[in-house]
Amino acid sequence: MKLRFYISFLITLLTVSIFAQDVELVATVSKNKLGVNQRLRVEYSINKQGGDNFKAPNFKNFKVVGGPSQSVSQSWINGKASFSQSYTYIIEPRAKGEYDLPSASIEIDGKTLTSKSVKIIVTDAVDVPRNPNDPSYIAEQNIHLVAEVSKSQPYVGEGIYVEYRLYFSDNVGIYDNAITEAPQYNGFWNQEIKRNGMPVKTAMYNGERYRYAVLHKALLIPTKSGKLTIDPMKMDIVVAVPTGRGDFFGNAITRQVRKEFSSAKKNIQVKALPTIGKPESFTGAVGAFTYEVNASKNSLKANESSQIKVTVTGKGNLKLFEIPKIVTPKELEVYQPERKENVSITTSGLNGSVADNYTVVPQYKGKYKIPSTEFSYFNPENEKYYTISTDDLYVNVLEGKELITNTEENNTISKQAVKSTGKNFRYIQTATNLHPVKSTDFFNSNLFYVLLFLPLIAIPVGILIGKKKEERDADVTGNKQRKADKLAKKYLSEAQKKLGNKERFYEALERALHNYLKAKLGVETSDISRDKITQLLRNKKVGEITVSNFINVLDDCDFARYTPINDVQMKQEFEKAKQVITQLDKQL
Repeated sequence: MKLRFYISFLITLLTVSIFAQDVELVATVSKNKLGVNQRLRVEYSINKQGGDNFKAPNFKNFKVVGGPSQSVSQSWINGKASFSQSYTYIIEPRAKGEYDLPSASIEIDGKTLTSKSVKIIVTDAVDVPRNPNDPSYIAEQNIHLVAEVSKSQPYVGEGIYVEYRLYFSDNVGIYDNAITEAPQYNGFWNQEIKRNGMPVKTAMYNGERYRYAVLHKALLIPTKSGKLTIDPMKMDIVVAVPTGRGDFFGNAITRQVRKEFSSAKKNIQVKALPTIGKPESFTGAVGAFTYEVNASKNSLKANESSQIKVTVTGKGNLKLFEIPKIVTPKELEVYQPERKENVSITTSGLNGSVADNYTVVPQYKGKYKIPSTEFSYFNPENEKYYTISTDDLYVNVLEGKELITNTEENNTISKQAVKSTGKNFRYIQTATNLHPVKSTDFFNSNLFYVLLFLPLIAIPVGILIGKKKEERDADVTGNKQRKADKLAKKYLSEAQKKLGNKERFYEALERALHNYLKAKLGVETSDISRDKITQLLRNKKVGEITVSNFINVLDDCDFARYTPINDVQMKQEFEKAKQVITQLDKQL
C-alpha cells in the first residue's frame, strides 16, 4: 500500500510540475543568415502535453524539402519535470532578401497559441565547404556585427542613438578584436555615449539565443532632412571555433581563425520640421524645454552691476540652436554675454541647460524696462510647436547722476547781467627779474666723449650680432622649432587666458586646434569627424604618433568638460597641445 501511495504521489507531483510551467510555442532556426543555395532547419516546440491541431506557417518564400517530423521528450531531473513536443521542417529559400517566417499555431486546453515570427537573411549563393567543420564557415555562421538604431524616421534636430552590437553564439569564442573602419555619420551632429565597461549579456537575435557585447554607442542629431546613410562598421576578429575533435581527456579541440566582419548599412529617413504653425521666434530648438529670464538685482546704484541670466533647460538639441537675446535701453551699459553649459549626453539626447549671462551696469538714476522675450521649440513626441514668453524686467537705479533730457525749456537761453566782484582783473606784472644762464663748453663735456667713442664700440658689437644672426639663420632645424613654438603660442594664447575656467579653457583649446588645422590645411575641420581629420593628416605625411597625439588632445577636450579637472591638469593639457602643434608644424 505504501509503495502504491509513493508511486501515485510521484506521478501527481510530476503532472503538477509539468502543467505549472508557462505554456508557449517557440520557433527556433538552425541559422538566421544563409546563402540562397543553402538549407535551413526550423523547429516549433511546445512545453505542455495535449497540444492538438498544429498549423505550420505559410512558407511562401521558401520551399519545404523535408518534414514535418514530430518528436516528444519528457524528463525528470533533480526534482524538476520537463516536457517538449516539437515539429521540424527543412526548408530552402527561393530568392535572396530579408524575410520573416510567419507564426505557427497550436490548440491546447481550448486556447490557440502562436509563435513569434523569425527574421531570415538570405544572401547570394555561398561556397558551401565540403568539410562542415571548416573554421571560417563556422565563424561566419556564429558571429554577427549588428548596428541598431533607436528610430529610423526622426525629425531634423531630434536625437536618436545607434548601438553597435557583436552577437556571438556559445559555439565559438573570441580572443581578440579590433575596429578597422569606424562608422561615418555624414549629416549628423554626433557624440559618443560613454559606457562603463563592456559587459557581456544574453539576448535573442533572429530567433536564436546569443551572447552580445556593445562595442560602440553614439548620439546622433540629424542636421538636414532627407535620406541619410550610416556607413558600416568593420572589424577584425580572432575566433576560436571547434574542429569536431577532442583531446585525450575529451575536451573539444578549437582552432583560431581571423575574419573581417561588417555591419549592414543603415538608412535614416529624416523628416523636415513642419512649416505650418512655425513661430517667428523659432531658431531650431527640438525637444522639450523650459525658458526663463532672471536678474540678480532689481534695485541697485549707478555703476553697480547686475547679472541678467537667460536660461533654456530641458532635453533635446541643446547645443544646436540660438538663445534669445535681450534688448536693453541705451542708458544701461551691457557687456557681451558669457555662455554657460551644463549638458550631459544620454541615449535620449542632450539633457541639462544652456544659459547666457549678461552683465548690466547703469549710468544714471531712474527706472528702466527690459522688454520680454520669446523662445519657441518643436516637440517631436506630439509634433507641435510651443512658445514661452517671459515678463518684462525692470531695473530700478536708486542712486546716481540725474539723466539730462533735451526739452524746449532746457534749450532756451536767457540773458543775464554781468556781476562785478572787484577781483575780475588781477595785477599785471610790468618789471622783469632775469638772471644770466651759466654756459658750458660742449667740447669738454661728457656727452661729447660719449658720442665720440660710441661708433668705435657699436661697430664690433654690430659685427658680432650679425655673425650670430647668420649662425641662427643657418640653423634650419632650430628656426623651424622656434617658428613652430611661436605659432603654437599664437593659436593657444586665448586658451592660456582661460586657464582656471574649465569649460571656457577646453572650448578655447579645441577651437585653437581646429583653427590651426583650418589655417594649415585650408579646410573647415570643426564640422568633420576625428577619422576624417586623421585621414587628412596622414595624406600630408604626418607621423602616426603625432596624429594620435593630436586626436587624443581633441578627445581630452570633449571628455574633460564632463569630469572634474584641476588647474594642474589644465596646465598639463595646455603644454601637451602646445607640443602637438609644434610637432605638426614641423612636419607640415
